[in-house]
Amino acid sequence: MPPVASPTLGVEDDLDAVRALQRTLYRAAKADPGRRFHALYDKVHRRDVLERAWGQVRRNAGAPGIDQVTIADVVERYGVDRLLDELATELREERFKPLPARRVYIPKPGQDELRPLSIPAIRDRVVQAAVKIVIEPVFEADMLPCSFGFRPKRAAHDALQVVIDESFGGRRWVAESDIANCFTAIPHDGLMSALSEHISDRKVLALLHAFLRAGVMEDGAVRRSVSGTPQGGVVSPLLCNVYLTRLDRAWRPAYGRLVRYADDLLVMCRSRGQAQAALARLTTLLNGLGLAPKPAKTRIVQLVEGQPGVDFLGFHHRLVRSRPRRGANGLVFLARWPSQRAVQHARDRIRFLTMRARLVAPVEQVVGEVNRFLRGWAGFFRYGNSAWAFDKIRKYALMRIALFVAKRHKRGRSWGFALLYRSPDSLGLISLNGTVVAPRPNRAWRATAEHRR
Repeated sequence: MPPVASPTLGVEDDLDAVRALQRTLYRAAKADPGRRFHALYDKVHRRDVLERAWGQVRRNAGAPGIDQVTIADVVERYGVDRLLDELATELREERFKPLPARRVYIPKPGQDELRPLSIPAIRDRVVQAAVKIVIEPVFEADMLPCSFGFRPKRAAHDALQVVIDESFGGRRWVAESDIANCFTAIPHDGLMSALSEHISDRKVLALLHAFLRAGVMEDGAVRRSVSGTPQGGVVSPLLCNVYLTRLDRAWRPAYGRLVRYADDLLVMCRSRGQAQAALARLTTLLNGLGLAPKPAKTRIVQLVEGQPGVDFLGFHHRLVRSRPRRGANGLVFLARWPSQRAVQHARDRIRFLTMRARLVAPVEQVVGEVNRFLRGWAGFFRYGNSAWAFDKIRKYALMRIALFVAKRHKRGRSWGFALLYRSPDSLGLISLNGTVVAPRPNRAWRATAEHRR
């Protein structure tokens, strides 16, 4: 097995002190898997670590917490240096106490269901980011290759590549599941036990426990629970992975190839019997962790040519046959394209950006906002067999832009379409043609993209 590269979480500067710290911690944890780190707290309130944490929080932007302090407030009025100095002093003197997070509900893409989101205050996000910078390398060294979500130097397309490779190798029975309310169901005592496996620094553990117990404010009342790592916190995805590493360790290859992206689970199997055993094993392991699979998203699917496939990480995966060439039968392979939910999310977003209520906005501004969305959406789904879906979405965007222009000028839709098609560049709307990179089995998706260039 080739050596595992250390995570690169900072800027591309070999002399960067924060990055050097992370590399040192990672290598120490990798060299001694049973080591428990006892001197980490002093690194959390280091000024360079807090500055790096502030930079990450500022880039991610986001809404204010219950104190209503925004990023702009810190930059323009309060002062970044003043904030970081205060946080360093409070942490050093062990006086820092996190505020409850602000609870909001956001719609899940393509669904009527709402997702609870907890928004910490800016100052709490900075401290969470600092803690994450320090402890992530320690736990990253212990995480297994089957885990892909929210990890440095790993992406959703790495998990998707495993699905392609395993299908090509004959594993065409898929056991899929999702952990029910994962971020709110993780028991605090179990999570703190998992954290204590590699951290013995009581101050760091106390700080993490304080964030878990800070609670959320909803309808003017603060609610605290004995479970959950609030979705929306900077450190929450890492804590989720730390806890679910226990599931990864207990998994055995005899049940199939496990692919986990945070709380989304997929097992590639060779037979129905193996897939049934895999689901039973997943249920047992999750129950042992105080969690449970979501019934609506738990099923077994056989990948068969001409039959519906499985949705995973925004893509629909289906076994198809390529066109015959020179009298030979086409090759059967696993194709993927944006799922119906992903396509509907794109349509909903484009419709929102071009709705009647925005007619006061200049056409150039609206087209620019649609372009920004399309670049991001297509940038993810371009690594697939997505040309047909891209064509549909761009036609929909063209139609919505034509209607927007017509309504803005109080003309009929035919006038809007005529203006759009007379424009040499479709009023500036970007083209998605030629952006698709088809995945290949046993060839890393990044290598395929580079070869395409």
